[in-house]
Amino acid sequence: ANRDFADLEALFTEARQGADQMPAGLMARIVADADRVQTGFDRPVAPVTAPGVWAQIMQVLGGWPAMGGLAAACAAGVWIGLAPPSFLPDPAGYVFESGADLDLIGGNQLALAMAEER
Repeated sequence: ANRDFADLEALFTEARQGADQMPAGLMARIVADADRVQTGFDRPVAPVTAPGVWAQIMQVLGGWPAMGGLAAACAAGVWIGLAPPSFLPDPAGYVFESGADLDLIGGNQLALAMAEER
């Protein structure tokens, strides 16, 4: 054995040779305490059910406050889509016009804007 651990090894040897004696009555108190704790395990446990799909989605999105915000954003999007402000083009005009030219930007401006400079 290593000299640095000689004292520690002596303590381990002494502990291995000693008799393990419990104080009188300790084992009886431990068993009585275990019996008292285990009596609570006899009751039937109520089954745990997982929340439904909508409850899980709502929890992921952030609960009722976030759902209120999503509903408001959806309503605003529908309103803007049905009655757009004067500075936005009316999408219904593009949908219902037959054969309409959908040149929203005007000419080749988009192509020129996206072209790479050489």
